Amino acid sequence: MRVLLIEEDQQRCAQMRARLESWWPHASLTVHDPVAQGALAPEFLAQGFDAVLLADEWSGGRGLVWARELAGREGFAPIVLLRQRADRTAASDAAALGAWSVSREELDGEELCRVLSAAEQRQAHARAVWRASNAGREAQRFGDAFIRGYRRIRRLAAGALTDLYVGESERAGTLVALKVARDRQEERSGVDVFGRFLQEYELVQRIDGAGVAHLYDLGISDEHAWLVMEYFPLGDLRRRMRAASLTPREALLYAIEVARALERVHAAGVLHRDLKPGNVMLRSDGGIALIDFGLSKDVALTADATDGGTIFGTPHYMSPEQGHAEPIDARSDLYSLGVMLYEMLTGEKPYRADNPMAIVYKHRKEPIPALPPRLATLQPLIERLLAKAPADRFAGAAEAAQALTRAVGEWLAREVRA
Repeated sequence: MRVLLIEEDQQRCAQMRARLESWWPHASLTVHDPVAQGALAPEFLAQGFDAVLLADEWSGGRGLVWARELAGREGFAPIVLLRQRADRTAASDAAALGAWSVSREELDGEELCRVLSAAEQRQAHARAVWRASNAGREAQRFGDAFIRGYRRIRRLAAGALTDLYVGESERAGTLVALKVARDRQEERSGVDVFGRFLQEYELVQRIDGAGVAHLYDLGISDEHAWLVMEYFPLGDLRRRMRAASLTPREALLYAIEVARALERVHAAGVLHRDLKPGNVMLRSDGGIALIDFGLSKDVALTADATDGGTIFGTPHYMSPEQGHAEPIDARSDLYSLGVMLYEMLTGEKPYRADNPMAIVYKHRKEPIPALPPRLATLQPLIERLLAKAPADRFAGAAEAAQALTRAVGEWLAREVRA
């Protein structure tokens, strides 16, 4: 039994969890707080759940209103409205939507168990019919790859070797992003896409912390490799920067979050090697998550598939040593963080040129650019992060995070004095 509970009251959530586990020891309960988390994504059908329990009311909202909207989504999971009291009108309204309703007084009896068992049977039948239908089979096709257990919603982007989709995962019970390779191995480039996906999956599993995107699954279907990851409706830091200029405080706070994420990444023995705004995703709770570890390196290995004098990464954000295919360590990622911070503060990249190799040259040879006068107090921080020699940068991400935190405090104190 797998249930999604939409409820604000944490005590009621705990009671419901205990009640479900008393009936089904291996039951799974996922809680969605409608106040803290807001409405369910409009594309979400809760296909991975046997039932969706809706609280009758909460601060600023009512379950029946939500039930009407959710019941209008074709293919949505069975709905059970949890009423505060026995109310024939509310029960009739729920029934008209094809939903069940259970009063709080009935929760202590067997009524909820009976209703959930009926909902589970209905959902199992609906899943089987959908999977066997032409529409269901087509919805599980991502390009030329058939990926069972995932419902395609739309394509987000197309890359040189892969396409990115948003879909719904039955197993994860949420919307996810699927990166699907057009071919298992791209013969023209010699890139083993599945090998890249496998390396990324294994490296991310080692990283302990919230600053990295969750990876749920990977595999091969119809000779197409695919990787399933956390979906970010708010997009990435690049999108946020384009939407509106960041204040210095916002830029520093984002930089702190990235530094803390890098601290966890480096502690796992991993170098990111492609840190840039497009690889920093924004979570709805205000946090960030790093993505795209396909070019990352396990520092415990003396060599990997991207070594041998070949340059990989994005020139605008590469450290001088990475741009010249020299040995790198964690301080190379800190240089990339410095480029991002400079761009967040000024709206411009520190070095610009007409071609990638010219940019690589400037990273090594040209002086570190000065911030505008109004940001001059942050120049020492930029100088340290963008130092040409790794030895002149911060020793590690933890030290960088501490310096950035001090800078935020000093900036806020300056604003107060002003």
